[in-house]
Formats: sequence, structure tokens, C-alpha cells
Amino acid sequence: MSYDAFAKYYDVLTENIDYDELAAYYDKLNLRYGGKRGILLDLACGTGSMSVRFAEMGYDVIGTDASPEMLDIALSKQHEGIQYLCQDMTELDMFGTLDTVVCALDSLNHLADADELRTVIERVSLFCDKGAVFIFDVNTPYKHEHILADSTFVYETDDVFCVWENEYLGSGVTDITLDFFERDGDLYRRSSDSFTETAFPRGLIEEMLTDAGFELCAVLEYPTENEPSEICEKLTFVARMNEPKNRIFEGDN
Repeated sequence: MSYDAFAKYYDVLTENIDYDELAAYYDKLNLRYGGKRGILLDLACGTGSMSVRFAEMGYDVIGTDASPEMLDIALSKQHEGIQYLCQDMTELDMFGTLDTVVCALDSLNHLADADELRTVIERVSLFCDKGAVFIFDVNTPYKHEHILADSTFVYETDDVFCVWENEYLGSGVTDITLDFFERDGDLYRRSSDSFTETAFPRGLIEEMLTDAGFELCAVLEYPTENEPSEICEKLTFVARMNEPKNRIFEGDN
């Protein structure tokens, strides 16, 4: 899956996101549920906007993403205390343990199916110390079926025009196509990306967290601390590691 064109325009398309406020939200949840400002993994960090905020808060940040294009932009924002690694979420591999893991902006919805989601949760659990906090947000099946659905969205800035088209395939699966038209004098140059997002039932996610050794602390309506309704479009999960699984790091026998 390539994010070449998407990476180039990602920060433009997400400029409406208040990253300072969002990072403060995750930090508050981390500390409230027993976490600390230690080693934080920004899982699927994208262009690094969240990683920079966490580093500014005093976390030692590791940012991982499968897209070299995204990481190239993240590196241009390099901040002391951040290490970036090009890794697929399903193949997460750390050299030591983590105090906090954050996966923001519905990145887990980019996984293909429930097997991949279970793999990611299990990989995260392998590197979490006892008491480590895992926080992530996901789009709900309701949002995929009723909001994203078969909708088309248009974004326009001074430099680029984007057409975002969704095709809902059922069972929480949505195909997404992005067409970018970048101004070049009196002409526009077109580039495209496409990918699939999958929404997973809340109960399934809770089961996977428990199976991986996490204690479920809270399920909230993103980006608040409110109880979610049946028509909630996005959920925040907060889980804490109970007993770490056996794991082998490089150099161990």
C-alpha cells in the first residue's frame, strides 16, 4: 500500500486538527489510568505531528510507520527525543519495553481484517511493561455505514484540490480513493492514492485486548471522556497491561 500522494498532502488535509489539544487528551488519559511520561511509542505516526507534541511534553518518543513517504516528512520535523522507524504495525519489533503506546487518528482502521488487528494488539502487548498504557482511537462500524458510506468529499486550498471518494463494501469495509489536483501555473497535475479502511465491532476489540493481557480501563467517545452512544462515530480505547507475556529481545538467550 503506497501513501506517496497522500503523504505529500496529508498535513494540508489535516490542518483542521488541533494537534496540541489532541496530544494533551492522550497525555491526560495516559496519566489518569496509571501511565507515566516515559518511553512512548507513536504507532503509525504518519508525518510525525503527534510525535513532536509528545516529545515536547517530555516523553521519549519512538515513531513507527510503514510509509517511507510519511516518515520522510516526519524527519523534516525532527525534534530531540524522537526516533523514527519504518515498520508495518503487524511486524512491530522494539529493542526494549514501552511505558505508553498511542495509535492516533484511526490508524488501526487501515488494517485489512480482524486477523491483522489481533496481530497488532498482540505485538504491542509483547513490548509493554506491566502497567503500560495503550491508547487508540478507531472509527466505528456506524460511521463507515452511515457517514463515510458512499460519500464524496472535496477539499480545496490555494495549492491543491482533493476529491475523496468512498465506496462502502459492507461489513465495516470502505474503499477510499483520493485524487489530488495540484496547481502548476494555469494547469493542474493529478496524482492519486487508494486504500481500504475496516471498522471493527467494539466487543471484538475488547476481547482482543483482554486476550493479549490488557485490562480494559475505558471506552470513550472520541475526543472526550464521555460514555459513547450507539451512534458514536469514533471511540477511544484505554487499556493497561496486566502481566507482560514472555518475550525475547535482541541479545537475549
